[in-house]
Amino acid sequence: MSTFRKRESMNAAEIDLSDPESSRDPVATYGAARARSAVARLVAPGMPPMWAVTRHAEARALFTDPRFALTDATFALLPTLVDAAYLPYLRTMQQMEGPAHARLRRAVSPAFTPARAAAFRPQAEAIVDAALDRIEPGRIDLVEIARPLPIEIICALLGVPEDDRRPWHEFGAAVATGAGQAFVEAVPRIIDAARAAVEAARTRDGDDVLVTLVRTPDGPTAAETVTLVWQLLLAGQVPALLVPNAVHALLTEPTRHPDPAAAVDELVRWCGPQLLSLPRIAQEDVDIDGVGIAKGDMVSVSIVGANRDPRVFDDPDALTLDRPNAGAHLGFAHGPHFCLGASLARMQTELTLRAILRRNPRLPVPDEATRRPDPGTWRLTTMPVELS
Repeated sequence: MSTFRKRESMNAAEIDLSDPESSRDPVATYGAARARSAVARLVAPGMPPMWAVTRHAEARALFTDPRFALTDATFALLPTLVDAAYLPYLRTMQQMEGPAHARLRRAVSPAFTPARAAAFRPQAEAIVDAALDRIEPGRIDLVEIARPLPIEIICALLGVPEDDRRPWHEFGAAVATGAGQAFVEAVPRIIDAARAAVEAARTRDGDDVLVTLVRTPDGPTAAETVTLVWQLLLAGQVPALLVPNAVHALLTEPTRHPDPAAAVDELVRWCGPQLLSLPRIAQEDVDIDGVGIAKGDMVSVSIVGANRDPRVFDDPDALTLDRPNAGAHLGFAHGPHFCLGASLARMQTELTLRAILRRNPRLPVPDEATRRPDPGTWRLTTMPVELS
């Protein structure tokens, strides 16, 4: 074994992703690894070994380091059972690099400016309020209530008529599983529906996302626009998972703030649902904090590790709603792949939290919330609450 390779075993902690404890308490798991080194080794049955960068400075640097790239090896992690004709539509901007990524991002960015998110806010607020107004006071499962809201908002963004949205909710439910037969079977239906939506936008008046894109000079191609619809469905899972996490945190953690719903960045930092970023592939041998990473190795960012790094955040395990540097979190990534829809996600999360908190949710005693063991996502499966 080379000297380069020997350094990995001496410095890096090893995390077994199949160990239920690593999923039960990822903050402690990645925190212990972070204390030892800026890089941990991830292992699991049936998965090639992968590295996770656990400290904020090194993780932030990884997002802009050309020595680590999103390649076909990253793309190969997608389900292989999907018909080959549909696979090209599943490769989103997140999995592209260099000039191709930059061109496509420029082409779609007019539809995702902060100003457009602000202009869309009243419509999104009306959607959320109408959905919550249909709920009778009493005991509900907040996970079930939060899940369809992003799909309604995405449909409104895309200009999908209300009468045509039922299949899109089925799509969202399938995507939420992340794998399995339901997911595989839903992919062709999603792509076919996205194609139809893009074609309908060519003859429709309005200022929704699809109309904006099909009328943008030098905008994305039809195939790229269909792919963007797929990406929006994936992105919609973030607020669906974040909102229950955030409400649970606000009801269980000692916090004081006149408007807790406005503290979206601190909530993303403290209980964001994404634990690991898409893996990048080392393009050459690289040393990170004394750990040797070989060319061809897969390297991910431990978002939960970086977002609790005491080198950046004072008292990082405290939920501090007025934290001055909460926006330094990596929940929306960093650099060229910083989340294009971050403004929309912040707005959607804030107004949904505000609508829920207005209804005075209370946890039962004892708390009955449960989580799914998932090495990549911090998600609640049920969260019973009483609503006024």
